[in-house]
Amino acid sequence: MTKTKTILLTAVLAFTGGVLTAGPMRGHPNLEAARNDLNAAWDHISRAQSANEYDMGGHAAKAKELIGNAKEEVRMAAETANEHR
Repeated sequence: MTKTKTILLTAVLAFTGGVLTAGPMRGHPNLEAARNDLNAAWDHISRAQSANEYDMGGHAAKAKELIGNAKEEVRMAAETANEHR
């Protein structure tokens, strides 16, 4: 898979995860704040990629992949908390 395809796939997955996590966060202000911070980090990395006009050796894409994973963990934490109320 090319680097461009990897970046695009990561972006789609992270965006989809961001859209899907809106519901479970209700009532969990700290988890919602964490998700918002992760979204901000994603945006900063995206701007750095655009400003530098290259993929930074794949490190920026890897960081965005890890942010996507972290967002999924935050979503699952909220769901688990919801199940144990």
